Amino acid sequence: MKTNFDDARTALAAQWERLDAWLSVLDEVPAWQSRPSTLPDWTVGELVAHLGRAFTALTACEPAPAGTIPLPLAEYLGMYPTRAHEISQVTKALAADIAGDPLAAIRAEARAAFTALDALAGAAPSPGELVVQARRAPITLRDMTISRLIEIVVHAIDLQDSLQGVVDSRGDACPLLPAALQIVADELLRIVVMRGGWSVSVRDPRLWVQLATGRRSYDTDALARALEPQFTSDSIPDLGRVLPIL
Repeated sequence: MKTNFDDARTALAAQWERLDAWLSVLDEVPAWQSRPSTLPDWTVGELVAHLGRAFTALTACEPAPAGTIPLPLAEYLGMYPTRAHEISQVTKALAADIAGDPLAAIRAEARAAFTALDALAGAAPSPGELVVQARRAPITLRDMTISRLIEIVVHAIDLQDSLQGVVDSRGDACPLLPAALQIVADELLRIVVMRGGWSVSVRDPRLWVQLATGRRSYDTDALARALEPQFTSDSIPDLGRVLPIL
């Protein structure tokens, strides 16, 4: 079932709260900002700064003119590869600007983003269907919120992997909220199913998100662990031509 706006907003807030608590121990890690991350040519400090950038995308949204046709979520996410260099440059500049206290800076951006999100939602009779003008294209508020949840979940995985053995991620200390991870996994699968019509479901949400976002190289054995056919007589399709989604 497609996640509605209210559930997406709740998941985004809860996931951010979980990740924020996990990030709070970074000040105890020596030189954490300069540590290399799992993203090529990005430090952990730059990855953390990018969380703030993800939130400012919400702050920048305004109601679109009446009659504006929103871009589908799949197409909105599909714009990311063409902007990779720009995203990297802006992120590195932001990381340098907030290096004095990066955690305080991204927390301020998160607060501003939720304030803006609630203001947009409160002014619309059907918040999820409200078309907003984002930085790059018009999109529904529901899809914009989902896109922010995808950003936060995916980068929580990046940070967890980048700081494995440095910051505790066991049990309740894990920066990933299971409910938020499941929503992201289902949304990414929905994009794939829309493109190919396959009848599959998510078996391992974390592994599927890693495959769908290029955090893990495509491998049919890994895909068979991440997804499962809805009917026992079916098999898992070869998705090598459609992955990664972003």
